[in-house]
Amino acid sequence: MCGICGEIRFDNQPPDLQFIQQANYLQQPRGPDAEGVWVQNNVAFGHRRLKIMDLSEASQQPLYDPSLGLSVVFNGAIYNHPELREELKQMGYRFYSEGDTEVVLKAYHAWGRDCVKHFNGMFAIAVWERESGKTLLFRDRLGIKPLYYHRDTHRMKFASFLPALAKGLEHTPGISPSALNKYLNFHSVVPSPETLFDGIHKVPPGTVIEVHADGSVQQESYWDLTFETLPDEEKLTAQEWQDRLLQELFAAVRRRNVAAVDVGVLLSGGVDSSLLVGLLAEVNPNGFQTFSIGFEAVGGEAGDEFQYSDIIAEHFGTRHHKIRIAEDRMLEALPHAIRAMSEPMVSHDCVAFYLLSQEVSKHCRVVQSGQGADEVFGGYHWYPPLAGSQDPFASYRQAFFDRSHDEYLETVQPAWASHDSAGEFVRQHFLSPGAKDPIDKALRLDTRVMLVDDPVKRVDNMTMASSLEARVPFLDHQLVELAARIPAPMKVRDEGKWILKEASRKVIPAAVIDRPKGYFPVPALKYLRGNVLNWVKEALTTQAARDRGLFNQEYVDRLLLSPDMHITPLRGSKLWQLGLLELWLQQHDF
Repeated sequence: MCGICGEIRFDNQPPDLQFIQQANYLQQPRGPDAEGVWVQNNVAFGHRRLKIMDLSEASQQPLYDPSLGLSVVFNGAIYNHPELREELKQMGYRFYSEGDTEVVLKAYHAWGRDCVKHFNGMFAIAVWERESGKTLLFRDRLGIKPLYYHRDTHRMKFASFLPALAKGLEHTPGISPSALNKYLNFHSVVPSPETLFDGIHKVPPGTVIEVHADGSVQQESYWDLTFETLPDEEKLTAQEWQDRLLQELFAAVRRRNVAAVDVGVLLSGGVDSSLLVGLLAEVNPNGFQTFSIGFEAVGGEAGDEFQYSDIIAEHFGTRHHKIRIAEDRMLEALPHAIRAMSEPMVSHDCVAFYLLSQEVSKHCRVVQSGQGADEVFGGYHWYPPLAGSQDPFASYRQAFFDRSHDEYLETVQPAWASHDSAGEFVRQHFLSPGAKDPIDKALRLDTRVMLVDDPVKRVDNMTMASSLEARVPFLDHQLVELAARIPAPMKVRDEGKWILKEASRKVIPAAVIDRPKGYFPVPALKYLRGNVLNWVKEALTTQAARDRGLFNQEYVDRLLLSPDMHITPLRGSKLWQLGLLELWLQQHDF
């Protein structure tokens, strides 16, 4: 796990090494163990390293192989790198390290741009070819690892952290009206390739971008997700689906235990993380560490789920850490958590993951986490109402969107009153082929889009802020492909994730499976009061906010009068959503 950056010049000028050095500095938390810079002709790569797979200097990056004429810079983890290494050895390649970076470079030499189809893992990769002068950017299938870029007529720059890239531009681009619409409607999700800023883009998940020396660019998707049961699977019973699911998930957990350091688990007390603990206990019977976090209750709403995480920790005999966070510590950490966001993310649990990661990083450097199970196996409340819906888009919008388009027009000042960009995006996604059932349409959207730019990005940003690598077995692409083929009714039955819950009965105690569904509780950010409310109010009334002119003051005043009354369908504060955006912009001096 690392931070990468680079510049490719198209105008015969040398690359901007100041940008590389600055980006490396700003991305230092992603890789505190080493720093590297490589320059050749019109290309420069930068790298910050977190030592996980290979602790030796042999895996230092950027990695250049003059005999192959290739240079690579890589962020992520290739879990099947030992198997690929043996396959490449049989093809005649020699290796000098034990890590996955050298496997990436030689896999590219062997298979070209198809190398990523051989990888099981999470990754953002840049490869430069000496002979052709072209550079290729790759992003993993589910977008677990971030990769941002900016391109003009003279150059392309890229980085793992959007602010690191933006700080390296001559002028920070303006805010995109289309992206602002999506942020305020689609639960702070701005889908690839857009970001909040005009001119700064994200490499879409499952995509390769080929950048030629003359500046011409080709983009191609190398992976898709189809929600159709295969002919030989149509007669499978629920029990047979459960067996296949457990087999694939066990393989995903086992793969993610590959490291030169210990691997722990973030244990929330829900079914997903509990199941990971149960399966990892089979892989690692000698024991491992688990971590749970809790906050102070607010207004009678509990701030922890320790009663359930304790059950799992005791049942499997893990070395368990319960971390209790007082409100004053959360408030102290909140600005730092916002600064760690590559893009503004409104979900309450960002600060929870930030603080949890701080504590976990004192004990281990790699954890497995349960993100993705709800999107992949249909665990959210908005899926069941879609069953048999004659207008799936309308049903989804009513359950998921933070506000109607009419309310959006009330929210922003007239200069930002764009068309219904978020609604049109989701509508077109629902109309595209590959998913017929209304539930599957929503699952595909959430797996390919919402998951990437909300839960997964949140975990990556917050863990990387403390130099902690988070691995997400539920987003193993082979497991995701299997889940997409499972009939939708088996997923959303009985309030959701039925097939996963039934499979988990073979692994974990029923008391955790049959509990009421919970969410990562951070009550102080759901009910804005006291210091948090004052901080948000101040952010929205600063001179910087007034100069930016995003929000209608009358609408802001209405929210400030009764913040507890303005809650989104996903239980979020509309006032926090506005305040968080301003706080993020101000924290990064945008």
